[in-house]
Parts: sequence; structure tokens; C-alpha cells
Amino acid sequence: MNNKNFLKKLQNIIPDHIKPKFKNQNDLLYWNQQEGKIFSKKIIQKNQDYKIQNTFLTSGIRALYANCSFYNYIIEHEGHKKAVYLTKNYAQNFDHNQSSFVFLGRPGTGKNHLATAISNYLILRGKTVFIITIADLMSTLKETFNNNNQMTEKKFIYRLSNIDLLILDEIGIQTESKYEKIIINQIIDQRSSAKKPIGILSNLNYYTIKKILGERIIDRINLSNSLWLNFNWNSYRKKTNNMQ
Repeated sequence: MNNKNFLKKLQNIIPDHIKPKFKNQNDLLYWNQQEGKIFSKKIIQKNQDYKIQNTFLTSGIRALYANCSFYNYIIEHEGHKKAVYLTKNYAQNFDHNQSSFVFLGRPGTGKNHLATAISNYLILRGKTVFIITIADLMSTLKETFNNNNQMTEKKFIYRLSNIDLLILDEIGIQTESKYEKIIINQIIDQRSSAKKPIGILSNLNYYTIKKILGERIIDRINLSNSLWLNFNWNSYRKKTNNMQ
């Protein structure tokens, strides 16, 4: 039954006191089109929500930092204020600059909070993000040496090289080995070639991290006009412990 016949039949059975929603075939056609658009938007939104949820689950963000944002970072002085401003600006302009970032400072100063705030901001806008400690990175790579593991070292590094933002945490805590330097070098080289940014978090200062990673890696990172932030203030954790 076409729309015209359906509308005519519908009009014949509608009581006189009820005002019909559709006066003619064009009204009915327009309504169908609008309902189709609404339904399509719901499906697209549902798919996007599922994709975002899945990205959160595979992002490597630990439960401790899951709710971190730029708005719940405690600001007590100009250093905090500047860090929030620069990291928020980094996230908002992510598509336009594709630069890397390096956060250096003692434990508990908010490096992970703001790195996760960047990650959460990007994930909600459809970007893929992955945070991994160097210890976990090396552990995962060692598992690829198992003959029964379908994931090879090459495949794993390739995956890391194609995520929108990769964040390497706890650089400097690991044992300094040639293999680790080679792996980090490969990842940074491949991401640099693909014009993909990288985030680095470390408790070390600039000179120590440069010694560990090597000048070549630091130069690679700097090629993208990276954001370097020194979290050179007291630990929130230490302050909390003193208050208890």
C-alpha cells in the first residue's frame, strides 16, 4: 500500500473530533523522512557511545585516574594554574598541532592526573589513546616471544605506532638496557614518521632522562615542538599523609 492510499484509509477511520497529524501525502512523506533521520542519529550515537566505551576500556587508564579532568585538578599556586592551562590547550588543539608532551617531576605532583585528563578529553571526541608503563610494555613484549602467542613484537609495536596518542609512563624506573632503548627508539621513530604524538611521564629531570633515552630520542621528540612541563612542586600525596 502506497502512502496516498494509506493516508486516505487512515482519514476515513479517524473520528471527527480528532485532528489528523497529516493533511496530505507530502506531510506524511516529510514525517517519515524526519523519523528516519532521528532513528539514524540514534543508531550513529549508539555506535559512537559503544566505540567510546570500548576505547576507555582499552586505553590503559587505571581506575585511580579514571575520573581525572582539567576541572578537578587542585590548583594551589601559579605552577598548577599554568600546567592546567597548557595541558587543556594541548588537548583542545590536538588536531591542529599533533605535538608530543613530556611531563617531568616527583611522584604525586599531578603528572598522571593531567595526562589522563588529556586522554579522557580526546577519547570523548573519538580519538584512540593508550597509556602504558615501561615495565608493562617490556612485559608485554616479552610475552610475544612465546611461540604460542599470535601477537608478535612487530605487530605490537605497529599497533602502538598507529594509536592517536600513546603515553609512556614511568620512564626511568625500568632497568636501563639496550633492548629497552631500542624498543622505545623504534616506537618513537615510527610514530614520528607517521606524524603521531607521544606523551612521556617520568620522575626524572631533563638531564637524567636525556642520558637514559639518548640524545637521538630527545631530538625526535623535540621535532614536533613538544610541550615540556616540570612539575617541580610538593607532592599532593605527601601533603595528604601529613594531614592524617
